[in-house]
Amino acid sequence: MDRQELAGFLRGRREHISPADVGLPTGPRRRTPGLRREEVAQLAFISTEYYTRLEQARGPRPSREVLAGLARALRLSDAERDHLHHLAGAPPGPPAGPSREVPRNILDLLRQLPHTAAIVLSATYEVIAWNDLAALLEDFSPLPRRERNLLRRAYLAPPSRERPLYDPFDAEAFACAAARRLRATAARYPDDREVATLVEDLLAGSAEFARLWAAHDVRPEPALLKTVDHPLIGPITLTCTFLDIAGRDQQIVLFTVDPGSPEQEALRLLSVVGTQRMDVSG
Repeated sequence: MDRQELAGFLRGRREHISPADVGLPTGPRRRTPGLRREEVAQLAFISTEYYTRLEQARGPRPSREVLAGLARALRLSDAERDHLHHLAGAPPGPPAGPSREVPRNILDLLRQLPHTAAIVLSATYEVIAWNDLAALLEDFSPLPRRERNLLRRAYLAPPSRERPLYDPFDAEAFACAAARRLRATAARYPDDREVATLVEDLLAGSAEFARLWAAHDVRPEPALLKTVDHPLIGPITLTCTFLDIAGRDQQIVLFTVDPGSPEQEALRLLSVVGTQRMDVSG
């Protein structure tokens, strides 16, 4: 256990988190940057005295339960969580399950893409964030979590004009890519009940998924195409690019078109119409 490095790491992460990030009031008399020690202790379910000793490099080696509480309180990424464990002399085990918390900088990035539809997928292909143009192509907001899962939509539900981004992209390529990624996800989270239930449901409900699952293929996804028949702009073919989010086991999916193409103009018009509608409704 490296007490000095652990103390510095905890202090640095505490000072970089605002009270608003964790749902606490800022207050007019706050003198310290970031969170107070007692706030971290409260969020981690440990005593303030014990946490203070850790930051002063005087504390005993924290248990795995304490480290899990600190990682949660300090909003650590997977890489930061692993680093915390190594500093404490307790090599990290696998995360309990896939993260559904999208980093703020990724949400900011989505908002800065007015002419590119973009969604964020969890490790189980659940849509966990989207930007305005993606919402104009398909309204995710009223759907429960189970129906926001691309795997369930592709293998267990019939196609639907009302949910164009859910239907298989290039059906065969998407099927192969999804099975590969989910198999790797299941290996990373062997004790997660939600992942296991998803695999069980897909195996029971789709012979095609069962065949692909049995192949044990874990190669990365190829570039995919997706054709959306939108009621306002008609059919439009999008290139789907998957970008990994470092340290989160999540992916951004960008739905793009060729610059200067009729498809690009159609997306631009859709974004303008959507903005006008939101202004009127607001």
